[in-house]
Amino acid sequence: MKGPQTRAGAAPPGFVRIVGGRFKRSKLPVPAVPGLRPTPDRVRETLFNWLGAHLDGWRCLDAFAGTGALGLEAASRGAVEVVLVERERRAAEALESNARRLGADTARVVRDDAIAWMSRAEKGRFDVVFLDPPFDSGLGEPALAAALPLVADDGWIYVESPGLVNPPAGWAAHRRGRAGAVHFALLRREPSADPG
Repeated sequence: MKGPQTRAGAAPPGFVRIVGGRFKRSKLPVPAVPGLRPTPDRVRETLFNWLGAHLDGWRCLDAFAGTGALGLEAASRGAVEVVLVERERRAAEALESNARRLGADTARVVRDDAIAWMSRAEKGRFDVVFLDPPFDSGLGEPALAAALPLVADDGWIYVESPGLVNPPAGWAAHRRGRAGAVHFALLRREPSADPG
């Protein structure tokens, strides 16, 4: 999670760990980028317990990628495509370096604005979209609106937010959680909203 600080002025961690899959226990350094706050290991572990230990064959988008903890976790668990979108130069360089170091050949770093990139991306391409916009940036709703068309019919959207995540029309919160000031939810289309 990205934001001005972690907890009560604490500095962000020096690294986060991948919690499962072939890169398990690998450290991802957190670059010294203002506002960068990675999703905590415990929250990622919860999310990937919800999604399943293995994402074999999945196509994943990590918008506002930051450290890439969510996208590289997906790559570690068998995703065949992981797109990590990050516009901040130092964070993008760290992402590229980490993907090379891990041998995450299914991961691709895109240096772009996440919402702008999503507005141009192929519709229905991704099995899961991870949305972790900068904390208190006000980008949560526009990011979610941009992500909706990109999700496959039976796909998921994971959202982190400073407040309760309200699913858009036709979507429901499959699971929810909270860690300190961070609310997180896994969204899926309601059955009645499935095309066909």
